Amino acid sequence: MTWRVLMLAWEYPPHHVGGLGRHVGHLSRTLLEREAEVTVLTRSVSSETERWDDDGVRVVSVAPFRLNPPDFITWAAQFNVALMGVAAKEFSPGDFDVIHAHDWIVAYAAKAIKEAWKKPLIATIHATEFGRQRGLHNPMQAHISETEWWLSYEACRVIVCSRYMGAEVGVVFGVPGDKVRVIPNGIDSSWFMTRRRKAERPLVIFVGRLVIEKGPLVLVDAMAEVAKRFPDAELAFAGSGPLEGELRSRIARSGLEGRAHLLGRLDDRRLRDLYSKAWVAAFPSSYEPFGIVALEAMATGVPVVVGNTGGLREIVTAGETGLAVEPNNPSALAGAISALFSNPDRAEEMAGRAKRVALAEYSWSDIAGKTVAVYDEVLGVPGLGDGDLQTKEKRHRITTGARV
Repeated sequence: MTWRVLMLAWEYPPHHVGGLGRHVGHLSRTLLEREAEVTVLTRSVSSETERWDDDGVRVVSVAPFRLNPPDFITWAAQFNVALMGVAAKEFSPGDFDVIHAHDWIVAYAAKAIKEAWKKPLIATIHATEFGRQRGLHNPMQAHISETEWWLSYEACRVIVCSRYMGAEVGVVFGVPGDKVRVIPNGIDSSWFMTRRRKAERPLVIFVGRLVIEKGPLVLVDAMAEVAKRFPDAELAFAGSGPLEGELRSRIARSGLEGRAHLLGRLDDRRLRDLYSKAWVAAFPSSYEPFGIVALEAMATGVPVVVGNTGGLREIVTAGETGLAVEPNNPSALAGAISALFSNPDRAEEMAGRAKRVALAEYSWSDIAGKTVAVYDEVLGVPGLGDGDLQTKEKRHRITTGARV
């Protein structure tokens, strides 16, 4: 059966290269191999709505309104109105079989299109505000969390990327287990073709957003300890984010200037080149629903050290395919990095096992197949297409600073 899918996502490559956008891009293209027809409504980087083809995926990049929103919540609402306007103008209910929304930022448009077109809605929850912030501490966070709950409630099925995230949406939003489907992120086959060209001097790399929960500050503190044993070791950060200024200050205070480098966002070609040179890839997250960057490191054969948390625990088997350390513990992280530097044979042995695991378990073809199975499940059940399906989960009212 050929399903016609409307994807809603606020990121899509090549202009947006965050984890969500890369997931949607790979999934959309690989769904074509499963005979699905995919249209993506996403965000434009220009002032004009653009229509283009991405290897068979029809992409409509919608220009958000430029009304100087006072905050991100207002911007998201304006963006959703723009999405709904383009959907209503350019498409009709008969064009699609299912709506697939990715995270809360597109929740308003997803709900409106579902109701107007009487189509089933599937939601992929990539992370939760409750998890990112370790609780809810102000009205904006509470509103985002409530919107995430609402999207989960309105969806026929909720897809998450790890068992950890499945448990989280159950606890935080009250989503029943029989509504949740665990489908991991994947890795493109090109990553496995990356040829290792290790740097002459020990090089630790970090790839990801520069935010607290990813652990970049912890890594700087750890590298200050590593440098005492390996004075020629270097550190490279690939990514951007709100911690960039503080990260530069921490590097200076730690005496790592000239040895710690902030490279900004890199495209896939430059990222693969960076991975190829790395001695160790460190991802010391304290909150991580999945950890696609760890998967990239594994696919390129780089030894990994990860925070022992969330989805990272499901990807990396400690002591077999990498090392895992307690989050927010610079000394433990320094010890793990130093251990890999000191024992390169063991490091490469673990990296080899990790690469085989990544190749066997995280192909986009398998992930697209599992996603199509969810579409089959939803569209094959009488009544799910009328837009009225609701599960009986109890509403978990989210209040500022606490969940009741």
